[in-house]
Amino acid sequence: MVPLMPIWRNFFLGSELTSGFGPFKSMDVEKMKEITLKELAAMGIDLRDVEQPIGQLSGGERQCVAIARAVYFGAKVLILDEPTAALGVKQSGVVLRYILQARDRGLGVIFITHNPHHAFPVGDRFLLLKRGKSIGYYDKKDITLDELTAQMAGGAELAELAHELEQLGGHGDIVKEVQGEMAEVAQTTGKTY
Repeated sequence: MVPLMPIWRNFFLGSELTSGFGPFKSMDVEKMKEITLKELAAMGIDLRDVEQPIGQLSGGERQCVAIARAVYFGAKVLILDEPTAALGVKQSGVVLRYILQARDRGLGVIFITHNPHHAFPVGDRFLLLKRGKSIGYYDKKDITLDELTAQMAGGAELAELAHELEQLGGHGDIVKEVQGEMAEVAQTTGKTY
C-alpha cells in the first residue's frame, strides 16, 4: 500500500472502474469512492472520508481495507500471514472480527499466526508447524486453548534448551528464565517437562 494514496484508490488499485469509450475513457472516480465507502461500511469500517491517505489509517484499519477489497473482488480464499503481529490489543480484536465476518460470508480463511489467543477464537481447524513440518492437526472440538497454547509454546523444546544451557555453564540467569517459561507452560497445560 502506498502511504499517500487515497483509500478509494488503494481499494481499486489494478481494477479501476472506467466510464466513456475509446479516447474519451476515464476513471469513474465517484463510483469507486461510493463503492469503497459502501463496502467498508458493510464490513463495519466507518470512515468519514475515503479521500484520506491510506497511510493515515491504523494498522488494523489497513488490514480491514485489504479484507474488504478481497471480499468485494470475489476472493474465494484469504491468506493472512500474521495480520495482527504489529497491532495493539484493540486493533487486533477489530481485525479478528473482520476475519470472522469474511469467514461468515463464505470465504476460506487461512490465518497464519504465532498467537494461540488470536487463532483459537476464529479457527475451526489448526495445523501446527515446526520448522516447516506438521506437529499436529486438530479440529477445534478436539483441542482446548490451553492445549493449543502448550503445543505452540513448545514445552519440550524449552526443556531441551534449558538442559543445553546448563551443560554449557555460565548461563545461570538464562537457564532460570527458560525454567520460568517452562513452569508457565506446565501450569497452563498440567504437563511437566
